[in-house]
Amino acid sequence: MATADAPRPKTLPARADVAVADTWDLASLFASDAEWETALAAWESRIPNFDLFVGSLGSSAERLAEALQCDLDFDREGDRLGTYAFLRAAEDQQGQQAQRMVGRFQHVATRAGERASFLRPEILAIPATTLDAWLTTDTLAPYRLMLERLVRVRPHVLSEPEEKILAMQGTFAGTASKVFRQLTDADMTFGSLTNGNGDEVQLSHASFMTLLHDKVPAVRKQAFHQYYDVFEAHDHTLAATLSGSMERDVFSAKVRHYPSAIEAALFNDNVPLSVYDSLIEAVHRHLPALHRYYALRKRVLGLDEIHHYDTYVPLVTDLEKRHTWDEAVGIIIEALQPLGDEYCSRLEQGLRGRWCDRYPNAGKQSGAFSSGTFDSDPYILMNFEEEVIEHVFTLAHEAGHSMHTRYSADNQPYQYSGYTIFVAEVASTFNEQLLSQLLLKRATNDRERAAILVREIDAIRGTIVRQTMFAEFEKLAHASVEAGEPLTLERIRSLYRGLLDAYFGPGFAIDSQLELEALRIPHFYSAFYVYKYATGLSAAISLSRRVLEGGQAELDAYLGFLKSGGSKWPLDLLRDAGVDLEKPEPVATALDHFGSLVSQLEGLL
Repeated sequence: MATADAPRPKTLPARADVAVADTWDLASLFASDAEWETALAAWESRIPNFDLFVGSLGSSAERLAEALQCDLDFDREGDRLGTYAFLRAAEDQQGQQAQRMVGRFQHVATRAGERASFLRPEILAIPATTLDAWLTTDTLAPYRLMLERLVRVRPHVLSEPEEKILAMQGTFAGTASKVFRQLTDADMTFGSLTNGNGDEVQLSHASFMTLLHDKVPAVRKQAFHQYYDVFEAHDHTLAATLSGSMERDVFSAKVRHYPSAIEAALFNDNVPLSVYDSLIEAVHRHLPALHRYYALRKRVLGLDEIHHYDTYVPLVTDLEKRHTWDEAVGIIIEALQPLGDEYCSRLEQGLRGRWCDRYPNAGKQSGAFSSGTFDSDPYILMNFEEEVIEHVFTLAHEAGHSMHTRYSADNQPYQYSGYTIFVAEVASTFNEQLLSQLLLKRATNDRERAAILVREIDAIRGTIVRQTMFAEFEKLAHASVEAGEPLTLERIRSLYRGLLDAYFGPGFAIDSQLELEALRIPHFYSAFYVYKYATGLSAAISLSRRVLEGGQAELDAYLGFLKSGGSKWPLDLLRDAGVDLEKPEPVATALDHFGSLVSQLEGLL
């Protein structure tokens, strides 16, 4: 038995033991699992409705409009069903009922996809002159943009039988991602260790970052190696799942006649490859500023060597204050006041209410996300740790996504309410910029100012530089598959090591286990996603300055962007808001700002 003075382990509670007030209320989707079951059965019964339209889409504009609305109504209900099942599963990855719900939804959705697979090829079979004439009518006005986008993909749509075969893959196309999630969130356990305060802490995805903030170097080192020891024990399995996911990406691009997997991914947003490549080139040009920052960290922390696990501990502790949930919400709402009373009051009500699933519990999905539908609250999953100020920024980040979702749903029809990830990361990182500005304004001395500068530097380092390194890995790894070079564990480690050497620089001590980092990044299972974090923050830095330094016109332009959903191409939406990412200035401005921040910090420390 432990003595009264012995540290007590900080174990995660079971889901059933979490206070209801700290969980999200999914009633805006479904009041209960039983109601979801009834709705799923009703949704499944509507699948034969698609058969009514087979062979008739080219008969008239009215018939085409009727089929499109049928499909949209079906998708809208499917969004509710799928989101509910996904969120229930995210609460506890070990919960069998929720996992079963996800599987049953995917099964029905796959069947529906098979029955609806005729839509695209049959629409594209309509003569171009006929469809162009129809698009000028009021009948198809609500669907004009979605039809124009569909016609654009004509070279990449297959015949109806081929599309049906591809649709039948739906139940297993995501197997690699599912295996990754189950292995890393449900099966892996990392043990416990004693932190710098003498408390025994259960090591998990959520607590890993907390432990890397520990002021005791030995704790950080132990947390890093103990965490990665578990990944190393499963490295061949994880390499196989990542390879399988990327091979699927390459297969999909080839079968749809895209030049490469990356160009297939960029096509949907109408983003030129030059935007992706110029981002990587710009970051490489500015890496000397990053290497200066690591040298500064090494000096200030008094380290003989600087390792990856030394890059998160605060250089200055003034910002490392404990924030309860309510305190975090209060700071965020104050920071976002430049966006107006309506924005802030609506957000505050949601954050203090039941939009959010707040704290970690056993089996809960790691990380954070925002997920809502056209007809529901914009839910937020958090694994909030009161000791980590970064989690306050994470909440502000996810709040940006959630408010973007609501503004778009309130101002666009369903078919144009969904916005792409490319623009989503602007809304989220914009909020982080305003929070950083508030804290900088509150600074009362050089140490506090230095703490804020460190946080801002680390935000740009993590969101622009680090995500660009991930993006470069994705490009190299997919290119390897396309060149016929298998993504074995050794190949993955070799590619990743080359990037670690370049990005961290010659003065950095790289542990060999860090080569396994590629095996633990969930976003790699959604190909070519992460670069949007980097372009998003670059745009957000410019837009936040416009709003803070401008007037009502600049605010209206930004709120108009939030309300626009997917009603234009992403780059056009951003141009309307005031920033052009096809030009080099936004990324260069952000990275020049990074260099300036490092110089200011060097002067203070």
